[in-house]
Amino acid sequence: MLLFNPASLDKQMRNKVAANYTSYLAGISMGSVVYATAIKDGSFMIYGGVNYLDYGTSPRTDESGNIHGEFKIYDMAITMGSAYRIDALNLSVGANLKLINSLIDTYSSLGIAADLSLMYKNPESLLVISMVCRNIGTQIKTYDGTREKIPFHLALGLSRQLEHVPVKWYVTLDNLQKWNISASNPSNATYDGSEERIDEKISFLNNAIRHAIFGAELFPDKKFSFRVGYNFRRAKELSIVNKRTFAGFSYGFGLRLKSLQFNYSRTKFGVNTNTDTFSLLIDLDS
Repeated sequence: MLLFNPASLDKQMRNKVAANYTSYLAGISMGSVVYATAIKDGSFMIYGGVNYLDYGTSPRTDESGNIHGEFKIYDMAITMGSAYRIDALNLSVGANLKLINSLIDTYSSLGIAADLSLMYKNPESLLVISMVCRNIGTQIKTYDGTREKIPFHLALGLSRQLEHVPVKWYVTLDNLQKWNISASNPSNATYDGSEERIDEKISFLNNAIRHAIFGAELFPDKKFSFRVGYNFRRAKELSIVNKRTFAGFSYGFGLRLKSLQFNYSRTKFGVNTNTDTFSLLIDLDS
């Protein structure tokens, strides 16, 4: 959470370390390690972490297609962040700074960016509202002289735990920095009488719903919890006509023990295309 929303850092995360690993698509892997601690009474929290995206190796070829070994491709970011809690307003303010490095064979790029976020927690209504502005920064070193923009990202999140039912629901409004995020699905294309292809037309409501991600967690405060999620944009873009792919769905569980917490989730991209994420949270004080 901290790598995406620094305002989520709170006293409960003091002296804890989290390690995450995702087996992504096409042999790509992602991972991160984060450590958090507190200063003074815990109203001011700090953390540091590293996350990476490993694309594996690709064959190095010449103009004729002859293979001359392999080369490595990866992205990595080193992040430092902090959060401050304003108890009178039930508000947390968070910020982090990250140094980003990308390598493609002998070409490399370096960038610097910051994330800013606010989180409101109402202990009486069990409501949480958060706004995150990610990737405010610039490229320092280019691959080959062509300067590229760092993709700015704006998201709004809400969650609430029901008072008399052991369920917590989540809503994320994603990619708010850009209204039109739609892309036509080739599976939904049609053909006229002359066999000319007509791409899918995206309506106003169809584009609007693609900004939304819904989720729910059963038994959020117990030792074992179950979670489900649904990403409308992913479902729309990866659906196949007359075939149930379950694209956009994700599900998983959490197991909470005395000194550690284990989490697992599976994300559906297609019929036989899934990604698996494993997370381990360790309380060093225990």
